[in-house]
Amino acid sequence: MNAEAVNPTSPGPVPPAATGAVAPTPRRKARPRIDLRRLGRAALLGSATRSRGLPDAIGHVVEAHRAHHPDADLDPLRRAYVLAESSHRGQMRKSGEPYITHPLAVTLILAELGAETTTLTASLLHDTVEDTEVTLDQVGEEFGAEVRYLVDGVTKLEKVDYGTAAEPETFRKMLLATGNDVRVMSIKLADRLHNMRTLGVMRREKQERIAKVTRDVLIPLAERLGVQALKSELEDLVFAVMHPEEYAHTRELVHENAARADDPLAAVADEVRGVLREAGIQAELLIRPRHFVSVHRVSRKRGTLRGADFGRLLVLVQEDADCYAVLGELHTCMTPVVSEFKDFIAVPKFNLYQSLHTAVARAEDGQVVEVLIRTHQMHKVAEAGVVALGNPYAPPSEEQSAGDGERADPTRPGWLSRLLDWQRGAPDPDTFWSTLREDLAQDREITVFRPDGGTLGLPEGATCVDAAYAQYGEDAHATIGARVNGRLATMSTVLRDGDTVQLLMGQDPASEPSREWLEHAHTPAARIAIQRRLAAHPEPAPEAEESAHGPAVPEAHTHPDAPRPASDAPPARPAAADVLVDPPGATVRLAGCCTPVPPDEITGFAVRGGVVTVHRAECAVVTRMKSAGRAEVGVRWGESTGCRVTLLAESFGRPHLLADLTEAMALEGAEIVSATVEPPDRQRVRHSYTVVLPDAARLPALMRAMRDVAGVYDVSRAQPQPTGS
Repeated sequence: MNAEAVNPTSPGPVPPAATGAVAPTPRRKARPRIDLRRLGRAALLGSATRSRGLPDAIGHVVEAHRAHHPDADLDPLRRAYVLAESSHRGQMRKSGEPYITHPLAVTLILAELGAETTTLTASLLHDTVEDTEVTLDQVGEEFGAEVRYLVDGVTKLEKVDYGTAAEPETFRKMLLATGNDVRVMSIKLADRLHNMRTLGVMRREKQERIAKVTRDVLIPLAERLGVQALKSELEDLVFAVMHPEEYAHTRELVHENAARADDPLAAVADEVRGVLREAGIQAELLIRPRHFVSVHRVSRKRGTLRGADFGRLLVLVQEDADCYAVLGELHTCMTPVVSEFKDFIAVPKFNLYQSLHTAVARAEDGQVVEVLIRTHQMHKVAEAGVVALGNPYAPPSEEQSAGDGERADPTRPGWLSRLLDWQRGAPDPDTFWSTLREDLAQDREITVFRPDGGTLGLPEGATCVDAAYAQYGEDAHATIGARVNGRLATMSTVLRDGDTVQLLMGQDPASEPSREWLEHAHTPAARIAIQRRLAAHPEPAPEAEESAHGPAVPEAHTHPDAPRPASDAPPARPAAADVLVDPPGATVRLAGCCTPVPPDEITGFAVRGGVVTVHRAECAVVTRMKSAGRAEVGVRWGESTGCRVTLLAESFGRPHLLADLTEAMALEGAEIVSATVEPPDRQRVRHSYTVVLPDAARLPALMRAMRDVAGVYDVSRAQPQPTGS
């Protein structure tokens, strides 16, 4: 049977909620824990109980369900309980309790989260097909196609749950089922939570194996689905099994804090209530104790814990605008910790979480109190995630229809759609398993913007490579570059939240991705797509590669079409802008690393032979020379406006490109001193031109003229070399 459990009062790592020893619990408004043993005895009362309509054993489930869905039809729950109780009658859990207590407990967990009736019906029946003689067809005939599908989905996940070799395929099935209906995953998470609550009499090695799978996969999935209530308790239960000594120490810290005569959180809560009352803002304010893992993390981060570290304040209001009104009052009347402010209402998290986070400092002792501000609906979603968002088969509301692509289907968040896409391309279960664990470990997501106003959700640390595959899928193989916030960037550039990314696409749909991209791909979708493409199209021999690009550009640095000096002798350095130096009379040389031109801010350094080299002030060489103790020499631009500068151009490869480009430069009055062209890389060609202009003011026009040449997509000045280059 799936649910191996014991009496919660038996020896072993028992969660804090089961022991009743968590001191902060009385401060939280919560439904008291149900006595599952009593429910089990009630389940055995038989037909006399059923004759009264609803069996007494599901009274707690009905009460919790009606709190969220007062008009729900309870008949399916009654019939599901009758079938489950009769099917499981005679079966016992390892603790000696009637087996029916397990589906009852799982269903109660979901009812308290606000799950709708169909989910609760399937939850009561979730073990019947696996452990009894009831068939899926019988479930379908009695309760309909939706319940049948949910029971089937959960059943498929139970058969090979803990076997190491079977884990990859198990969770692949889980994700496939979840992709069509996240209610399957909701039932699975509630099932695991109850089993973890009652884990105590299993062998130690089995406890650790179950806890490890829960930690590595199910807790991250609960986070991704936004079911924070389940995630928090699962974290505490895993903590108790995997780190019993640290768990015991953390529990002792919580006990000691509960025994304090003063409570700084309560004092600040009273102060906040007064502030909101004076401002005329209707709000409910609660003290939210941290769960054990959260307390442990804070203690490791801050060392000695103070009273305010054991919880947070939660302010609940009616409207979004009220959230910002509360924030304004708090920041006006109390001392805000600006670095702690986060706005997840304007930019929700990938798991639909919305809230304002801030912190205020107590005037008396400087303790920092964290405050969460959200609407009641936001709070419901924050606690229950997709469980609170209803039936995916129901017609979407107007709000859901108006959302963007990532948020349109609340039961299938954008990350889940992406995950389902890449998992189909995973070549084998082992690759899928390792990639899944890496992906779930990315618990933070950023939002980047496309030039058309759309957005891409990516994990923190994602690069332009990841953005390309997130936007274009397999077509991203033809990407040749990117602009980040308007500036040309390499594909390895790590993106930050709020960046605008424009991807530059090549013209050959048969392009191959660069092998180097694998080093910069952060997302499974990008890595798997690149690996599949490279495996299907092995790297060609050098001759074949040249012919694929058309006439090859010689690997010599100087292109045959580029202007050359009249003789082999080194050309005389053309006149450039005047630079005045203090003291006067020294020979001045403009640095080639950064090619300064008027009106750049410049600085100079004396080198051998009395020569002063002039650099742009932001050049990395300047930093290096200063750190070496080299004294700066005062330099400034003279009256002459001529300049010598190096320009970098990026273009697609095409016939006659160099001729067109040099002609455009000549028309702008530029004298080309030297030119280098790198060999083409996936249709992309990089050029470098050192030119002399009679007037530095003409440089912007020259760069515009070069960009206007067909095939050229970027022109920039040579950037200062990085330190140590």
